[in-house]
Amino acid sequence: MRDHDGRAERAARLQRLLFGGVYGTVLASALAAALDHEAGPDAPGYDAVWVLLAALASAAAHGYAHTIARQTTEKTAVTAGTVRSVLAEWPLLAAVLPTVAALLGSHAGWWGEGAAIDVALALNTLALFGWGFWAARVAGRGRAAACRVGGVDMLLGLFIIGANVLSK
Repeated sequence: MRDHDGRAERAARLQRLLFGGVYGTVLASALAAALDHEAGPDAPGYDAVWVLLAALASAAAHGYAHTIARQTTEKTAVTAGTVRSVLAEWPLLAAVLPTVAALLGSHAGWWGEGAAIDVALALNTLALFGWGFWAARVAGRGRAAACRVGGVDMLLGLFIIGANVLSK
């Protein structure tokens, strides 16, 4: 029984990691694509903080929603459960860090903000492939099937890039 509980807990942690990674990567891509300073000067430092704060708010909201959903069936204390659930959302926050780093590089003067956004979108699209590939491999699928799953995940990033290009 104890080994089964350990496997179930590891599987749940892996699911949270994969979910947070994909969700955070898509969120970071969507936020980066939405950055538009055509009406004013670039503000990559501000934008980096904004992306990070939006990810924090999303992680907190997601963790809180999990707590509320569990509370209806488990009758657990909301406060302790909320803190644990929000802290368990760290993969979502980690997934936005490449976008934040690209924007901070622009703030440091290494490149323009447009280039930082392009780099972030490209990295995030590759990361989505990686998340899908890894999830499929963990599920026991072969390399070809894992590449197909990664490719489908990658389509999310390409969709965001396409929407970004069309909207500008």
